[in-house]
Amino acid sequence: MELDICIDMVYSGRDFIESLESIKQLGITSYEFWQWWDKDIDAIRMKQNELNMNCTTFCTKFITLLDPLKRSEYINGLCESIEIAKKLNTKLLISQVGNQIQDKVFEEQWGSLVDGLKACVPHLEKNHITLLIEPLNLFDHPGYFLTNSKDAFRLIDEVGSEYVKILYDIYHYQNIEGNLIKTITENISKIGHFHCAGNPGRGNIINGEINYHEVFKAIQGTNYDGNIGLECNIKDNIDVGIKAASALFSESK
Repeated sequence: MELDICIDMVYSGRDFIESLESIKQLGITSYEFWQWWDKDIDAIRMKQNELNMNCTTFCTKFITLLDPLKRSEYINGLCESIEIAKKLNTKLLISQVGNQIQDKVFEEQWGSLVDGLKACVPHLEKNHITLLIEPLNLFDHPGYFLTNSKDAFRLIDEVGSEYVKILYDIYHYQNIEGNLIKTITENISKIGHFHCAGNPGRGNIINGEINYHEVFKAIQGTNYDGNIGLECNIKDNIDVGIKAASALFSESK
């Protein structure tokens, strides 16, 4: 289990290639980011290989899964993202599901979500890539559809594929419902990746109400062997902040 850095958030507004170099100098060898379509992927791949780093994950295109009329567009975006993932040797892709459609009932949107993800499975299986579905909190993302662990893990059960799992963002879930350790440990087989940030304010994990030492320790005690992405705002010196977060993470292992 390793800590990786979400460049688009932690190094927001800074040069991507220089950010990769900074991360590597701090002794961290894995990174992730949000959208790929505004980046020079070939340049990133060359720098990744030069630095012997790993790209953990990034987002597929932001197209709703709640409207069956958008399904083909979503799958086309997924297939494009898969090709980028293959370039970067990435085995995980992040997806949001979309905001609630006001004139449609919950069950209709739920059915579209389940059917849409099932339609994605053959593309994921063929390329051995896991799609990470991300629940979000309504404080930061008003109107979002998937906002609690009960629905999130039920979704994974109904889709029924090892290639579709949940991205468990610890910050979001602290806002949504708390009860972090129990929820994580009881559902670890359905979780494909983690994000972390301090709460309130989505700052560094060394600050705020979440006891990350115990949360990381609990995750370490499961069979989870993936990364945990640092996706937070570090207000002052970024390198110092990452070192502090990395030290907290290491103490929990």
